[in-house]
Amino acid sequence: MSGLTNLWQRLTRILSGTIAESIAQLLARIALAGIFWRSYQTKVVDGTWLQIDEVQYLIFENEFSGLPIPTDLAVPMATYAEFAFPILLALGLFTRFSALALMGMAVVIQLFVFPDAAHFFGWAITVLALGAFLVSRGGGLFSLDAIIGRFTAAKDA
Repeated sequence: MSGLTNLWQRLTRILSGTIAESIAQLLARIALAGIFWRSYQTKVVDGTWLQIDEVQYLIFENEFSGLPIPTDLAVPMATYAEFAFPILLALGLFTRFSALALMGMAVVIQLFVFPDAAHFFGWAITVLALGAFLVSRGGGLFSLDAIIGRFTAAKDA
């Protein structure tokens, strides 16, 4: 029995180490970025990067009428945020800020676009959980944040 306990303790040490945690952080960054990147892709004209599809203004006006800001402001804000923050997350640059921004978007979407309480435990809770993990732990070793941190620490030393 002690052999099994020792094996479990060794496995636990490996899985709670820096490399394993950094892999989890990388996967969380990619997962959270993917949710919003797919949404961004529905808002732009096919084959373009930032040309907003005019249909989005109609959708926001008619289906997302509960938003507290005007449609002419909401559409570009949502589109550009769903473009920029996933890229930053995938790179691991400004990870905590990007995750927090996407968490804020999820809360706004949940409260004003899909206020149905039962829906909250769908995609929004996933976004909040992934975001909270990244805000609390950062981007991990495999992020530009970590590289910049190592570079500036070496420069200061």
